[in-house]
Amino acid sequence: MSTHSRNETATNPPGTEKGATEAKSVHSCNFRSAGRLSNEDARSLTSVHEALARQMAIALDTQLGTTLEVKLKTFDQLTLKDHQEGIPSYIVPLSLGILPGHVVVECDLRLVLMMIDILMGGSGQVRDEECELSEIDEEIMRGIIHLIAEQAEQAWRIPGLAMTVNRPIKADALNRFCPPNERIAVLKFDVQIAGASGSLNFLFTAGFLNEVIKQVKLDQPQKKRLWSFPTAPIRERILDCEMQVSAELPGLKVAVRDLIALQPGSVLKLRAPIQTPGVLTTGARAIFEAVPVRNGAQRAAQLGRRTPQTDWKSEESRNG
Repeated sequence: MSTHSRNETATNPPGTEKGATEAKSVHSCNFRSAGRLSNEDARSLTSVHEALARQMAIALDTQLGTTLEVKLKTFDQLTLKDHQEGIPSYIVPLSLGILPGHVVVECDLRLVLMMIDILMGGSGQVRDEECELSEIDEEIMRGIIHLIAEQAEQAWRIPGLAMTVNRPIKADALNRFCPPNERIAVLKFDVQIAGASGSLNFLFTAGFLNEVIKQVKLDQPQKKRLWSFPTAPIRERILDCEMQVSAELPGLKVAVRDLIALQPGSVLKLRAPIQTPGVLTTGARAIFEAVPVRNGAQRAAQLGRRTPQTDWKSEESRNG
């Protein structure tokens, strides 16, 4: 038995097995493009975070008592290494309650000092950006970051999300909250206040980004598939409309004493010659001359000639 197997192996040239004969498809892979958002998800996230920018502007305006602007600048997916080139110097991680992971808030130190100065009664003018924040400064910023976190919670609407503000960290400690070799979501806002501008960023992992996308899709109105039927032309639909018509004797005058004397069963003399026809009107507009007749048990109007002032076809051609 073993001899037969050796002979069979020897007679079959290498690479003639069934698996080896199948063509293999080989494609180049760009790992940096993995997990990118679809156009639809990108549009939805942009709309949500533009609304978040407006909410933060209103909340900060109320808190600081000064006019400011917050605009969505960019929304990127990149590694922490690529992001650290222009990282702001004030960094605060936020715990997510029952959800795993963190959201990190980054803010330019100049912007931080301006907001602290305004809340302390100043005008927002900052001369030294290298100064260290005191305990009072950090407590003031804790309240501002908490306010920003509340606006983000309302915008994302994720069930169970309750962000807690932690102590500020240094840039070299970011890899404890964001995987250094994985793509993270970087949400950048531009804040303009007291004649100057600064950057306010949100950082979160791909897992939390998926939660945001899932909630955004749930909040969007579901499109229901409806059967479509051909719509009749507008002329046909207008012709099916109902209009109120009446047969009248226009231009009649009756004395007030005759009206006062009316009783049930009275006959009111209209003083109109019997040969004078009435008119058929619609919308207080005369269309045809008409005389009252009976059609079986129903009242009717027998139409005569069209009134001279009515020419709908010519009006239709003019309104074209």
